[in-house]
Amino acid sequence: MSLYQVEGLGVGVVDRSLVHDVSFALEPGECVALIGESGSGKTLTGFAPFGLVDGVRLTGSVRLSGQELIGTTEVKLRETRARDVGFAFQQPLTALTAHRTVAQHLVESGAAHDRQVLRALLADVGLMGDGLADVLRRYPHQLSGGQRQRVMIACAIARAPKLLIADEPTSALDAESRAGVRALLRRLRKTRNLGVLLVSHDLAEVAQDADQVVVLHQGRAVETGPTRDVIARPQSVYARALLGVGGAESALPIRREGGTAKLRRERRNTHTPLLSAHDLHVSYRQPGWRGHRLKAVDHVSLEITQGEAVALVGASGSGKSTLARAIARLGPCDSGKVLWRGELLPPRHKLRTSQRQHIQPVFQDPVASLDPRWRVCDVVAEPLRAFAPDLTTAERDARVLAALEAVELGPDYTERRPQTLSGGQAQRVALARALVSNPEMLMLDEATSALDALTARAIVALFMRLRTERGLAILMITHDEPLARSLCNRIIRLEAGRIISTDS
Repeated sequence: MSLYQVEGLGVGVVDRSLVHDVSFALEPGECVALIGESGSGKTLTGFAPFGLVDGVRLTGSVRLSGQELIGTTEVKLRETRARDVGFAFQQPLTALTAHRTVAQHLVESGAAHDRQVLRALLADVGLMGDGLADVLRRYPHQLSGGQRQRVMIACAIARAPKLLIADEPTSALDAESRAGVRALLRRLRKTRNLGVLLVSHDLAEVAQDADQVVVLHQGRAVETGPTRDVIARPQSVYARALLGVGGAESALPIRREGGTAKLRRERRNTHTPLLSAHDLHVSYRQPGWRGHRLKAVDHVSLEITQGEAVALVGASGSGKSTLARAIARLGPCDSGKVLWRGELLPPRHKLRTSQRQHIQPVFQDPVASLDPRWRVCDVVAEPLRAFAPDLTTAERDARVLAALEAVELGPDYTERRPQTLSGGQAQRVALARALVSNPEMLMLDEATSALDALTARAIVALFMRLRTERGLAILMITHDEPLARSLCNRIIRLEAGRIISTDS
């Protein structure tokens, strides 16, 4: 008997079928990966059988250790989730509770309220090395992305489950942190005989992690088999496209020459900076160290001209997001100054409404950045209420439709809500919201890292088109240097809050 057996699983809403006849089996200590682009049905397949997706109907059979999950009561499902299954989500910063310490998270997840037990659990996920003695007292925002994901996994395994469901656990991390989390999952499978159901959009990256893969497209399994076989000899056009082989387009949307080279030449002819940041310094109080502050950004200066795209590249914890938020006046800044067209921008709490309009952000997790209660038209119109309060209803509606059209979404999206959108569609809505107030600069904070390769390619191509058509400047935060090279004029590399190199 398999640990986890899925036979003919179907997932639907109202009169629409979202997942069709999916089958696979998972043994103790084995990893099965559900692979597909945004909207392929992989997350529904992973989570719906455990009652974690509201408003869906399930057909087929799903058994965990022989116990049927489909058709069982919510009480029994809750017991199963608490006893036998752990969940690790894509965005640990939003999944973890901001006002709870790491210790409180672990206890809430079922770990014994004993410091030695908690320290042992953190050690099991690689969080008790040198300089990490105070991790139990830290809050999520005081951890790097890789550390937060390890805390999430520690919470997931606190009750010693039989099965771990990991939803894109590495997509938001830099290469070094990704490798560390993947190695951790492999070790936990071996030491705990833990079955892992891995949800991912990256078929190539799961090569070392998964024993079996199920490639999903539009809710159907188009390819299933041993990972090595599928990667070495993909049978479906879709799997070949995910791998970027067999005539599929490159994973990079635009080559470095062409449009990017033209904009780079134009930049050399532009002398007046759009934005200037001088000697920026940002620090945070270090938990457990009285009077000691951690330097997140250490006296950094940079300039961006109109229509230029600049990438801040670095590992998790290098300070790139902190620097960008300080520049855009979305986060704290201890000292230094930021000028917009030569005019000094005040600290964030003193920023005028007209000054906030200049730079608009697009964040990493598009679904989390959209209010689930609002329709798409309300989400996109939100900035206009602050930046253009005198618009009539008809004028506001026209601006919303124009913004949606700019990101290649039709008027039929206006009445939809965020939970009905795929990741790529949600990111286009977030971009429309940023564009509707006609800013001169976009701040893209890992805006494609949560997306599959095909969707990310389309979104980056969209950024390139908007940059050319509107003359937008872009400040891009990413850990993906090849992606940065495809879009940006300059790459600024950060390490420990300092600029270590710049490439043009």
